[in-house]
Amino acid sequence: MIIIDAHSHLWLQQYAEVGGGRVRQLPNGRADFFGEERQMLPPFMIDGRNSAEVFLSNMDYAQVQAAVVTQEFIDGNQNDYLEDVQRRYPDRFLCCGMCHYLRPGFLHEAERLIERGFRAIAIPAHRLPLGDDDRESSQHTPCASRVRLNEGEMMDMFRLMERKGIILSITLAPGDLQVAEMEDVIARCPDLKIAIGHFGMVTCPGWQEQIKLARHKNVMIESGGITWLFNSEFYPFEGAIDAIREAADLVGMEKLMWGSDYPRTITAITYRMSYDFVLKTDRLTEAEKRAFLGENARRFYGFGELPELPYIKNMSE
Repeated sequence: MIIIDAHSHLWLQQYAEVGGGRVRQLPNGRADFFGEERQMLPPFMIDGRNSAEVFLSNMDYAQVQAAVVTQEFIDGNQNDYLEDVQRRYPDRFLCCGMCHYLRPGFLHEAERLIERGFRAIAIPAHRLPLGDDDRESSQHTPCASRVRLNEGEMMDMFRLMERKGIILSITLAPGDLQVAEMEDVIARCPDLKIAIGHFGMVTCPGWQEQIKLARHKNVMIESGGITWLFNSEFYPFEGAIDAIREAADLVGMEKLMWGSDYPRTITAITYRMSYDFVLKTDRLTEAEKRAFLGENARRFYGFGELPELPYIKNMSE
């Protein structure tokens, strides 16, 4: 079975300023996360480095052939490191660039990222200023100046990406707050390929409206962070299976892709567990599992030859 992770993160140093707060890495996998100490990484990653090599070891062990590496404001800008990762491991990673969307001139940043070889660009739109309509539950400072996805320089960037065949990896604010803006973007850039993350923030009211965006031909949904969102019920995440079934009824299983949100999610579970619950459920057919876990992502992102990864028996077996 082909298994491709459509939502992951990498960094060598985590250092970020977001909405007036900050994120700083601490020893033993922890971080100062907006003034609160959090376990950002598994505790054995003691130096705070979330490297491609450690991820590849996890991928090989879990038999995950390839991964999409997206970006988030809370990790800081990782363009330089991800450019290097993409160069060294082109058959295993598709890395997203990210711009400084809160200051004018990011269109030129996007142009440079494309020139540097990035085939996708990430927007953590749930952390953009949302003005008086702000619904973000944490780590966001509302401001009067809302950044809209369908206006000005954003639209110029999307038109550029459409012309160049660059994929948009985007996470939206919970619910339907940014859905109308995305509908407008899709209507004006119908050939722009879009992957919407976090399964539409599935545990928040109105998540189905984000899923319905995938009724458009070039829009896909990926499940990065779904085990985090259903963490309160824990493995085998029956609520997540419910959500996958409901989303498939809304847009078709061919529009859905698995994502782990590595490495934050593996502070609670192993990397393999982030998709193993899908493999073991009897509520999805074999064909649906194959599509969701890898075949849809391979087609959408254009992955080519993938490595064969044999199962390695554990010492505990």
